[in-house]
Amino acid sequence: MKKLITIEGMHCEHCQGRAEKALNAMEGVEAKVNLKNKQATVTLSRDIPDEEFAKVIEDAGYQMVSIKEKKGLFG
Repeated sequence: MKKLITIEGMHCEHCQGRAEKALNAMEGVEAKVNLKNKQATVTLSRDIPDEEFAKVIEDAGYQMVSIKEKKGLFG
């Protein structure tokens, strides 16, 4: 399963790396953060509640604005 997370508060490459590192530290998560789009694409190998993502992002110093399941090739 893939999810697309919109993140506010990132302003530079350091922010991008910090958010990406925090997400990738979660068990069962492979994340790639795009600073320009302010979004993280996460691939999950287990079911993780959206609240866990919100907490990890908040603990890293940012805010999760939205999260949605990414469907299909471009969805």
